[in-house]
This record gives sequence, C-alpha cells and structure tokens, in this order.
Amino acid sequence: MDHFVGIDLHSNNSYIAVIDTDNNRTFKKKARNNLSEIMKHLAPFEKQIKGIVVESTYNWYWLVDGLMDNGYQLHLANPSAIKQYEGLKHCDDITDAFHLANLLRLGILPEGYIYPKQERPVRDLLRKRMHLVQHRTAMILSFQNLITRNFGSKMHVTTTNKLTEEDLEDIFEYEYLILSAKASISTIHFLRSRIIPLEKAIEKAAKLKKEYQLLKTAPGIWTILALTIMLETGPIERFKKVGNYASYCRCVQSNRFSNSKSKGKGNRKNGNKYLSWAYVEAANHALWNYEYVKRYHQRKTAKTNNVVAIKAIAHKLARACYYIIRDQKEFDPLKAFA
Repeated sequence: MDHFVGIDLHSNNSYIAVIDTDNNRTFKKKARNNLSEIMKHLAPFEKQIKGIVVESTYNWYWLVDGLMDNGYQLHLANPSAIKQYEGLKHCDDITDAFHLANLLRLGILPEGYIYPKQERPVRDLLRKRMHLVQHRTAMILSFQNLITRNFGSKMHVTTTNKLTEEDLEDIFEYEYLILSAKASISTIHFLRSRIIPLEKAIEKAAKLKKEYQLLKTAPGIWTILALTIMLETGPIERFKKVGNYASYCRCVQSNRFSNSKSKGKGNRKNGNKYLSWAYVEAANHALWNYEYVKRYHQRKTAKTNNVVAIKAIAHKLARACYYIIRDQKEFDPLKAFA
C-alpha cells in the first residue's frame, strides 16, 4: 500500500506524519532537524512512500536536498496557498503535518518550485548583493537628509559617492555633525568595496541563458538585473499566463472588492520579493534614460503619485519580460508604452 509523508519543518525540529492511501494515520513523530534521524524514522516505509511534502520555509534546502539524494520523491508545499478549514477548534504541528500529507494523497497540493541545487549558490550571492545595495542606499539617503536638514539644499548621489572623510571637515562646522557624516560616508565606501567583488564573481560564474539574453533589450535592465531576473524566475513555463508571472513579481494590487466596495486586502507579500525589487530598480533606471518611459511616468503621476507610477512601470516591464523570455523577441516599446 502506498504511503504519503508530510513534514512540518521548523527552525530546530520537524514533525513527521505518514498516512496510507485510505488516509489512515500510520506514523507520527517529532524529530530533531537532523537528516540521519529523519531518515531513520522514514526507513520502515521507504519502499511504500509515494511522495514526501515539506513546507516551503526559509530553511528547507538541507532537508529537501538530503531526501532527494536518498531517492525520495519530494514536493515543496506553498504555505501561502494552503488554507485549512477555519472551523477547526484546535490546530498544531500534528494536524499541519497530516494535512500536508493528505493534500498530496488527494493530488491537490499547491506546490512551490524546487530550484536546482547547483544554481542556488549564485542566486543567493545575487540576493546578498541586493541586501548590501539596499544598505548602501539607506546610508546615502541618511547622509543626504543630514545635508538637507543643515543647509536646506540637496546633494546629488554622484557627489555623495565622491566625498571623502576629509571633505566633511570643510562641509560641517560642528564636531558631532562631522562624526555622524563620517559614519555614513565610511559605511557607503565600505559597502561599495564589498559589492564590486560580488558583481565580478556573479558575472564570472553565471552566464545568461539563451532564452534570457534578450532581457537586456528592455529599458533599465543591465547584466546584473538580467541575471537576477533569470535566476529568480527559473523556467518561464511554470507560469501559465503573464498575469501569474506579474503576480509572482508582486506587481499587481492585492485589493479585494465586491459591488465596488473594498472587502479588505490579500497577501501583499505573496510572491518573490527579489523579482519585485529587480523590476522596481529597472523602472527607476528606465525613467532616467528613456524618453518614452518619462512621458508615461508623467501621465501616471498626473493621475496618482510617483510611487504608484514607478510600480506601474515595473508592472509593464515584468509583463514585457515574460513575453521576451517566452517568445524570444526583443523588447518593443510601442507594445509596452504605447
């Protein structure tokens, strides 16, 4: 008789639940996050296990890779798409694990994408680069705010990046302001010194696949952003429609309406935050360098505001990139920004 396994994964332990084809509970056990220990509990059912479900948490790599290396069929559950019956009076790790196993048994499990093991290190390095870039941007904004508060004028980011700690003694009068400014400028330079080697390593290790080469024809997308989009998107075939991809990139609204009345909001964080960042970054670069994007931005800001306009550009770029990857055609500004 076939068996189905659900594993409710936590930071330091996992709850293992096994059911058969008739949904009879045949085994349950709480185990430490140790692959050997989990394998030991699964061993009696090894030949009967049809599939194993692991919830897609932040720490699933070691467990999924380990079980796959030992010949098990793995499924990654999408937690944001799984909803248990709201009338349940009591719910815990046991019910969660058995619920995962039962969804797999019924063939209705909302699955996440198990990213290829060999490509994850470069993708994670790109994520680290993004993390450092965001910190550097925060430091630049902090320093620019310091300038504005004390002098009533703005300093362009290009000028900020060229400043040295010695220059600050000529700009500020008071010792404490100089110390504050030096902390920002030294951090900006340090982060830049760490970001550049990462970019070089990424460009050396990762090459744009053929189907992603044409991404660089889209406005605002250069090599690093194209690599980010490629590694975060994966096979474009896993998105049935362009709307599914735009939603995955967090480029669509999460509002809920009924009879033209707001009925709350959906899960705004459902999707890939790294793709969301990449397309917003591309939108900002496109706004600086492409006249037709500037005109579209002006039309949108006249009706809404700058933030909504930037997100609208990001949405258009995400949709355009979906068709670029799928159809292998260059970016057409008339279709995207007519």
